[in-house]
Amino acid sequence: MTANSNASEPIVRLATSADAAAIVEIYNYYITNTIITFEEEVISEAEMSRRMFDIAALNLPWLVAEVEGQVAGYAYAGQFRTRIAFRYTVEVTVYLDMKYAGRGLGSKLYEELFAKLKELGIHVAIGGISLPNESSVALHEKFGMEKVAHFKEVGYKFDQWIDVGFWQRML
Repeated sequence: MTANSNASEPIVRLATSADAAAIVEIYNYYITNTIITFEEEVISEAEMSRRMFDIAALNLPWLVAEVEGQVAGYAYAGQFRTRIAFRYTVEVTVYLDMKYAGRGLGSKLYEELFAKLKELGIHVAIGGISLPNESSVALHEKFGMEKVAHFKEVGYKFDQWIDVGFWQRML
């Protein structure tokens, strides 16, 4: 261990298929306990692996944050729309293991994600946020994203209507 290294310092790296189990565990918590995702049924490790493969096939980054060897969160960019004219626009997302929330991991993930997207020539990053979600709004705005749309009651989960806002940033 070098003088500058710290075992508890998070590491952000590209995700691999070996991370799928940890990623699905993080994501399934949000499916079953929150309005943050509109999925209602937990997904399998195989399904998460397929989604990760689809992102890789688009040459877009999927990152994980590791703390002491454990996947503590992830962020990725996905295709915004399928029409070719949208090829320089992506939708970004970040999820954290709840025990690591509020420790700056979302910021570390987005910092690295946006840098990689810029290197790839991506022009616009868009984030969709189920509302209310003050912490996600704060994270997106910290990275210069501006609210550009608000759709009222477009989702229905846990016996309630949910609004969705969209934030955008030119890279």
